[in-house]
Amino acid sequence: MADLVVRSRRVITPEGEIPAAVVVEGGRIVAIQPYGAEVDASKDVDLVDTVLLPGLVDTHVHVNEPGRTEWEGFATATRAAAAGGVTTIIDMPLNSLPPTVDTRALEIKRAAATGQCHVDVGFWGGVVPGNAADLPGLHDAGVFGFKAFLADSGVPEFPPVDREQLAEAMGTADALFVIHAEDPGHLRDAASSAAYGDFLASRPAAAEHAAVATAIAVARATDRRVHILHLSAASALPLIAQARADGVCVTAETCPHYLTLDADLVPDGATEFKCCPPIRDSANADLLWAALAEGLITCVVSDHSPCTPELKRQDTGDFAAAWGGIASVQLGLPVIWTSAQARGHSLVDVVSWMASRPAALVGLERKGRIAVGTDADLVAFDPDAEFVVDAHALHHRNPVTPYAGRTLRGVVRTTWLRGSQVTGDETTGRFLAREI
Repeated sequence: MADLVVRSRRVITPEGEIPAAVVVEGGRIVAIQPYGAEVDASKDVDLVDTVLLPGLVDTHVHVNEPGRTEWEGFATATRAAAAGGVTTIIDMPLNSLPPTVDTRALEIKRAAATGQCHVDVGFWGGVVPGNAADLPGLHDAGVFGFKAFLADSGVPEFPPVDREQLAEAMGTADALFVIHAEDPGHLRDAASSAAYGDFLASRPAAAEHAAVATAIAVARATDRRVHILHLSAASALPLIAQARADGVCVTAETCPHYLTLDADLVPDGATEFKCCPPIRDSANADLLWAALAEGLITCVVSDHSPCTPELKRQDTGDFAAAWGGIASVQLGLPVIWTSAQARGHSLVDVVSWMASRPAALVGLERKGRIAVGTDADLVAFDPDAEFVVDAHALHHRNPVTPYAGRTLRGVVRTTWLRGSQVTGDETTGRFLAREI
């Protein structure tokens, strides 16, 4: 007898959308049968026309615990993820204290997360000046790769690296290096504190263009894999295209806010929209969508980076002083689906961008797909239901989001992790490690 069968007339698989019955035993998918097939199972769930998706994989999440748990912690971040159909997250090495820059810090972070996770969790390591010798040990301990900043990270314990330091780090481990690509030489102070236009001008597209060029040059010289994080400036896309044509192993991601928010519509003082690199205009977003459609941008992830309302300076609207980060791990799926559908894309496309390709990026072969042998991470998704975002109804720790009040399409009805429904009452998430 199987543990579970979930049926739907609309199951998103690697082969496309099909009617099917997904059979689960021991937390894995063991068969995909016709929709009406007779299956002897302990539990039989028929979604009818509600869509069955694979659990999403978000490889760019800042949990911030330990050390800054008042910003976000594992309990709240992973509950929000599950509510948004995300069943796997990879946690960034900052803004926790200590940052994950050596094996001891990784042990501390895993200890802090133990017993708190509603979804499966993996970890990135970090590159900072002087820790190149620590990277092989971190890699062996199972981190999925290493994050480096080429500009100020916003926290003093995770300083940026220059080109030479990045090259030294990339020479120490045959790993995936993920880069926050802004060049400090092109950044400047905003002319005023409250005007979004001034903040945007302080972080021009040229900063991303120059930093992407640096990351590609180092990847070319060291023959390492490099991934450009949260690409905002479409002007850097030709650099990535040319490097890939030349055989450099470079990929790029973008985020829901860069695809769906418009700099021209950000009100002055609305610091919930502040992120680095910044949200740009709609013409830029159109180019990002085109690159996503053609595969030049490989995936869409949240860059969930929340903080307290006080640090967002919501009382003063001071963009210069506000923390830069968007809280969106629960909302990425409906945000992207709302815009993707309007642009003629399908749920097959969305699953590719937000589940299978992020899983492939970090080598998680059992995640991000509805296929025999994969983990039974499943999501019942109503693509036609609409809702208005209420920040106080979201599960991340602090009720701050630029999507508050927006009408979105697509509601997550149920999330299963390895065949068990995630309700928020139990923490069944596991730690994931790089598959050596």
